[in-house]
Amino acid sequence: MAERGLNVGIVGAGRIGRLHAENLCRRLPQARLRMIGDLVESAARDCARRLELPDWTTDYRQLVEHPDVQAVLICSSTDTHTEIIEAAAAAGKHIFCEKPIDADLGRIDRALAAVDRAGVLMQVGFNRRFDANFQRVRQAVTSGEIGTPHQVRIASRDPGPPPLDYIRKSGGLFLDMTIHDFDMARFLVGAEVEEVYATGGVRVDPAIGEAGDLDTALVVLKFANGVTGTIENCRQAVYGYDQRVEVFGSGGSILADNCYPNNALIQGQATIYRDRPLHFFLERYAESFVAELQAFFEAILEERPSPLSGAEGRLPVVMAHAARRSWAENRPVRLAEIG
Repeated sequence: MAERGLNVGIVGAGRIGRLHAENLCRRLPQARLRMIGDLVESAARDCARRLELPDWTTDYRQLVEHPDVQAVLICSSTDTHTEIIEAAAAAGKHIFCEKPIDADLGRIDRALAAVDRAGVLMQVGFNRRFDANFQRVRQAVTSGEIGTPHQVRIASRDPGPPPLDYIRKSGGLFLDMTIHDFDMARFLVGAEVEEVYATGGVRVDPAIGEAGDLDTALVVLKFANGVTGTIENCRQAVYGYDQRVEVFGSGGSILADNCYPNNALIQGQATIYRDRPLHFFLERYAESFVAELQAFFEAILEERPSPLSGAEGRLPVVMAHAARRSWAENRPVRLAEIG
């Protein structure tokens, strides 16, 4: 095993924080998990004990100011991200922040300015860019393998809606769920989106509508280079986690289909079928979560630019606000209207 080159601290011992912690301890030899923090004492303590970490805390300031911590992974709730980014930057620590950076663009801008002043590296956690299937689609676009891109289509549907308490605090479908697809659309096409039109409704659970959100949406994207795109979202797909992309171009197309637990095909007299897709994001994107942190650590150790900078992470938030306004006002919204 290679020598561990970085000491890392994680803020947030919830589901995604624990996932990153386990990957750090078991699959990422470039770094060593030094400390974990969470406002809930039992969450931080139990995670530290399970992974045999030297330290844990309930105060993120102790973590970002710890002299042995060189990089901070921010996996806490979205409303805490920018405060922790600014503190980590002031302490001279490199920063990995889960998406979205924040719901408020002003807070994002202040945090990114702090990162620039400190001269530290920051990466935003859009893990799907690091999925091998989607990277192959991007390669087909950049290499000209399918000619000049004309259209991109993304289908992203969850197996079931999250709890209502989560939906009320999530910022809504576009900021919580579609934001991954906004980033993926830009990544696959390699161009900026100029205009967004969003439509949809409540088709899964009336309580989601009562909470002020929608659970089913279609978003149309207009890119600066003339490409058009569509994103299809739903909070519930009864057959499992639906994650597909297609880019169609002048010389062909490339499709990344769903991932399955096996490739077995059952053939009978009346039906031919296979098992359902992998159930949810922890299984479907298991390898991409490892790959994104590997890219983060390598960028720090090899002094390379961030693989997904704060400025890149800001743009999907702008797109999410544009989509929300489009849905509310029933009209296309240019990103320039958002800022």
